Amino acid sequence: MFKDNFKEFINRLFSGNQSSLVKIFSTISIVWMVFIGYLIWWNGIQSPGFNKSFKWDEWIWFGLVPAIVPFIFYLIWKKKD
Repeated sequence: MFKDNFKEFINRLFSGNQSSLVKIFSTISIVWMVFIGYLIWWNGIQSPGFNKSFKWDEWIWFGLVPAIVPFIFYLIWKKKD
């Protein structure tokens, strides 16, 4: 059931005929992920240590997870058509 709802949501998201609430959530989520990615990259560059690589684990927990959670709540609380 969740898999079918998720597929339907993804198809609707990229079809262009989504509601304004979904457009707002999508825009905020993308901006959030890019902003957090930039901050993690900048902190990695400025760190005094030898390792200057991008910290993917921080980006997943602080960028990706908070950006996906509103969509999960939307799928859970969405009314049936």
